[in-house]
Amino acid sequence: MKDAFSHIIEAVGEDLTRNGLVGTPERAAKAFRFLTRGYEQTLDEVINGALFDSDSNEMVIVKDIELYSLCEHHLLPFIGKCHVAYIPTGKVLGLSKVARVVDMYARRLQIQENLTTQIANTIRDVTGASGVAVIIEAKHLCMMMRGVEKQNSLMKTSAMLGDFRKRDATRLEFLSLIQ
Repeated sequence: MKDAFSHIIEAVGEDLTRNGLVGTPERAAKAFRFLTRGYEQTLDEVINGALFDSDSNEMVIVKDIELYSLCEHHLLPFIGKCHVAYIPTGKVLGLSKVARVVDMYARRLQIQENLTTQIANTIRDVTGASGVAVIIEAKHLCMMMRGVEKQNSLMKTSAMLGDFRKRDATRLEFLSLIQ
């Protein structure tokens, strides 16, 4: 990866021996590994046994989970927040694990639409919830820095599974609680 960054820097016309660029390929490779660390994680490692018995069958919401990802089309960041809700059926997930699931998928080359459904499907599969809802709101630098250059654009995506898809009242409760 270090060599690849060296080639990119030279391809834009820069001199790798210039004071500010000495060491940049190595730093860039290290940063890119960090930004894509989701590939090195497994769901079992992320959950780490933090699934607990619970009599609760009321909505659990974790909102405003910040996320950072890289657009798979341009390798530019998209940055935003994620809201996750689920309705337990005997099992609840450790609170931090919801955010860790978001991070695991966000730290891969992504499109926001797929990220949203990956999170929802994973929370459903892990918990056996009767319903899962995920909404992501993000700003995409690929749209802000290039192309149409729209600085104030915000993309929102949602995935509604189970009770959140079937029951309007459940979906509306979730939407009102994340406002």
